[in-house]
Amino acid sequence: MARPRRIVLVRHGESTGNVDDTVYEREPDHALALTELGWQQAEETGKRLRDLFGRERVSVYVSPYRRTHETFQAFHLDPEQVRVREEPRLREQDWGNWQDPEQVRLQKAYRDAYGHFFYRFAQGESGADVYDRVGNFLESLFRSFEDPNHPPNVLIVTHGLAMRLFCMRWFHWTVAEFESLSNPGNAEMRMLVLGENGKYTIDRPFERWRDPESYGATG
Repeated sequence: MARPRRIVLVRHGESTGNVDDTVYEREPDHALALTELGWQQAEETGKRLRDLFGRERVSVYVSPYRRTHETFQAFHLDPEQVRVREEPRLREQDWGNWQDPEQVRLQKAYRDAYGHFFYRFAQGESGADVYDRVGNFLESLFRSFEDPNHPPNVLIVTHGLAMRLFCMRWFHWTVAEFESLSNPGNAEMRMLVLGENGKYTIDRPFERWRDPESYGATG
């Protein structure tokens, strides 16, 4: 099994939806583009990625949303080094189709009270639903490592929630631990690094907005 030395997770740059909630009334979530600042953020992250990867090959998975595709384009990675796949299982949490901003604000308040992992948006998904499809993607990713010629790097360009849930699934974090973590900022990276002991560690933790509140059995 040719496990990669690095698995790099990147959130998309700032999108129009990050700065203007009303855009969801006019455009579907998947079609929202990066802002000018979002392009700049992604280009800065691209510089760090090019330095990190050097001339090594990279297996890339990109969420099917416009803002993640544009983020990857802004990285300016050498096309001869990368193998790119669009991966629908890495898409943003579904909040329904055309969104009423007032309803979204109300549902976000319900979600904060009910819990980000379990609350399901009307006509959309819960965090638990996203966890299931991210876990399904991980099974496919593990199978890809069976190829002895698998690249030494994996790059995943996705969304903040999917990044946290990927790490939750990988490191077997509890729901309480997940609920205590904040999303990364736009174009922020987290990197899983393979150690000499054969185990992966994360290069830096997600910020916590509160201490985990466990029911007790799993800490």
